[in-house]
Amino acid sequence: MTRKTTISENSRRLFLQQAAAGCLALGAITQAGAQTMVAETDAQANALSYKADATKVDKSKQTKYAAGQLCSNCALYQGAASSASGGCPLFSGKLVAAKGWCSAWVKKG
Repeated sequence: MTRKTTISENSRRLFLQQAAAGCLALGAITQAGAQTMVAETDAQANALSYKADATKVDKSKQTKYAAGQLCSNCALYQGAASSASGGCPLFSGKLVAAKGWCSAWVKKG
């Protein structure tokens, strides 16, 4: 009976170690994907007139744009206020530039 308990405990221990390693690997893969910056040529970025540098927004085409509107002060921006980039739910899995802008900009409330 002691041998059976030892095998069972070892199997359980091995399973937990493998499960933990799997979770860490999955987290690393997810984190790596989240580090990609959205390109202005990306289909979603193009549809939302995203510019990584808000000073390059064509004001004649983007009448909604006003000076001072940046991704970093948009309600959708998920990065820290001091970060150079952060997440945005409109570009899932990709980062936007804090100094960027898109037509979905909404004032932080």
